[in-house]
Amino acid sequence: MSFTKKDFHRPQLDSAVAAFEARIAPLLAREPRSAAGRRKVAQENDDRMSAALGITPRSTASADHLVEVSGHPDVRVRVYWPDESPAEAGDGLPAMLYFYGGGFTIAGIDWVSWDARFRDRAHDSGTVIVAVDYSHAPEVRFPAQPEQGWAALEWLFAHAEELGIDAERVAIGGASSGGNIAAAVTIMNRERNEHSLRLQLLENPALDLTMGHADMRGISPGMPGVIVRRVGRMLVRQYVGRGRRTARDPHVSPLLAASHTGLPPAWICTCELDPLRGDGEAYARALSAAGVPVTAVRFIGQTHTSLGATGHVQAADSAHRAIVAELRALHRAPITRTAETPVGS
Repeated sequence: MSFTKKDFHRPQLDSAVAAFEARIAPLLAREPRSAAGRRKVAQENDDRMSAALGITPRSTASADHLVEVSGHPDVRVRVYWPDESPAEAGDGLPAMLYFYGGGFTIAGIDWVSWDARFRDRAHDSGTVIVAVDYSHAPEVRFPAQPEQGWAALEWLFAHAEELGIDAERVAIGGASSGGNIAAAVTIMNRERNEHSLRLQLLENPALDLTMGHADMRGISPGMPGVIVRRVGRMLVRQYVGRGRRTARDPHVSPLLAASHTGLPPAWICTCELDPLRGDGEAYARALSAAGVPVTAVRFIGQTHTSLGATGHVQAADSAHRAIVAELRALHRAPITRTAETPVGS
């Protein structure tokens, strides 16, 4: 087979992703239109897929806590420790507050795939993961979710010592809609208490809910951009309602904040065949322009969900190792730069 120069610039789906999608497709029931019905079927799909793929959460220690949220529904958080026993007070482990992805409407910490992912990350990185089971839209809408995230962050810092966490080694992270909430909470933290956050780790984050930065160039011809935009707008309406002004709120669209100065250093990954690629890469540029240290990684040939296919897609395994490396870096003292410190040293 011969290739032209254009072939090397045309987005192509990773063959491992194509094989993985073909394998799981027969396992997935079609989701209904209603939010509650879609949520139920999506969890059943996750159960079937996890069983077929042999995904079994490792037996590391965990504990659930209910966090009070003023003016909004209380929120459950689950603490994942790296080993089979909980850390003890004073152990001083790093931690990451994390928000799962699910378009603001589905998924949760009880999904087998997410529970397994949190346990693997905690174990492999030696980091405590505190996962936030935020409320689903449209039954509960903005601003409940970022306020729940803020309450969970406050709770983490208030209980860090007893959880075996070093309050000077805390990160915040999220995927997709969870990345949106994580980024919103970092802005809220700057506005409110300014807790010490060492890192924001964002995976395929949705950061502009006006969809002004959505990038349709990598979408497969089988999924036209007009359909992607229609689904995206539906999810946004379920989360924030129909008000266009609300979608520009920096707690809804962190990319549109008037300033990004003073936010935590960031590690952001995007995928070539994901319309949210534009959000993540624009946010990386905005942070860099504001003087925030940032690393942005684009995974070629990957889709919005394929980096979750660890053990089946090489790029997903690479993403896991990269995230683990970022979390392991929390064990080290932070790098402090002065005017005399050369860039790149």
